[in-house]
Amino acid sequence: MGFAKAVKGSIETGRVKKEKNWEWKNGQWTLTRYPNSVSICKILFILRKEKPLIKLAGIQLSCCEEKERNIEKAFKFAQIAIEKGANLICFQELFTTHWFPREISKHYFSLAEKMNGFTILRMQELAEEYGVVLVCPIFEIEENSFYNSAIVIDAGGEILGSYRKIHVPQIPLWEERYYFSPGNQGLPIFKTKFATIGVQICWDNFFPEGSRILALKGAQIIFSPTAAAFASQKRWETMISSNAIANGVYIFRVNRVGSEEKQDFYGRSFCISPEGELLDKPTGMKDSIALIEIDLRKIDKTRKEWPFLKDRRPDIYTEILHDWGQGASLSSENNH
Repeated sequence: MGFAKAVKGSIETGRVKKEKNWEWKNGQWTLTRYPNSVSICKILFILRKEKPLIKLAGIQLSCCEEKERNIEKAFKFAQIAIEKGANLICFQELFTTHWFPREISKHYFSLAEKMNGFTILRMQELAEEYGVVLVCPIFEIEENSFYNSAIVIDAGGEILGSYRKIHVPQIPLWEERYYFSPGNQGLPIFKTKFATIGVQICWDNFFPEGSRILALKGAQIIFSPTAAAFASQKRWETMISSNAIANGVYIFRVNRVGSEEKQDFYGRSFCISPEGELLDKPTGMKDSIALIEIDLRKIDKTRKEWPFLKDRRPDIYTEILHDWGQGASLSSENNH
């Protein structure tokens, strides 16, 4: 019955021409007799050629200073994304809190939670019930260390692990080094039910080595939760597109939105194809969900046409490890 139903569905949508085994009755195609082996092979070949699409969702939300309200709001938006067919869902950077790194205050350390804390337990319910993958960026505490992290939950509810932001800025209104230690887990990839993914949180995206390593390790999609304000959208589109082209991967930037005390976060989340193109126009500047369908087969196709990874020369890149002085001077400037 399952095979017949699948074949009938393919015929109804015009993907298979009418066979003599089928008859139009009462407004639908009906299997009149079992196909012979030749027909079965033909049908299976056609079905196999159908696009293996998966649907991504980026959820951008305005946040208040009540953490529980933010979590419940995100939960409801995730349910909407699931109803619309999302398979992998990513939230913005630090999606459970307002943007507290705008200032320095010991009080905000109370917002941190463990990987298996309330937020992740709540999101595991969604993953388990609906079979979706969730990327959940939170303020994480482990023992006496604090991180700007993204917890990855697989379809079914299993925690696959976390990515901890490696490049931590210290500039006005992004006083992050006061709160977060640099990530200490490297650049992990996560083999989810639907795709192999990596994560780069906000500032990380401007360091192309990260995207390159994730691609070499097998990432097909890189999720980039951010908290960008002011007039920086064009720069973000350029950088994300560059990383996607150079590595032949999908990159989905999910940005914070909403007016807070000192910043106006503009949202405008977007997804870039392995060819460096916008897959849809960016979202607006309000609470919203960006839904994007992707075909993972495009990754191999693009890499064959533009074989950047194949033509790498890692034997001559060792100089990148040398301290040429430039990094030290920039680091010193960034601390003021």
